[in-house]
Amino acid sequence: MMKARQAAKIRQFGEALIAKGYVRLDEQARVLGLSRSTTWTILHGNHKNSGLSASVIKKMLAQPQLPAQVRKRIFEYVDEKSSGIYGHNRLQVRRFVAALSTLPPSEFP
Repeated sequence: MMKARQAAKIRQFGEALIAKGYVRLDEQARVLGLSRSTTWTILHGNHKNSGLSASVIKKMLAQPQLPAQVRKRIFEYVDEKSSGIYGHNRLQVRRFVAALSTLPPSEFP
């Protein structure tokens, strides 16, 4: 059930992109700053059970053209994953948070 919640949250990234007019995979990949295959995997819920890695999140947040709604969904995901509600153990959560700690403060809302 926790993994389903995580997958649903990640799918919201795609919904937010579509709402902003980014319908094609090429457009979505460009806006997220990811490869087409990584974008497709993320938006179709075929990612690993561990969810999105900190490095993928950093790549997405580094994109200046990232729509505010997508950025908001990413931060919601980070908050939820950091709190452990997706079923990750304390060590996994600690590693995730530590990997994101290199983000500049300006990246956070």
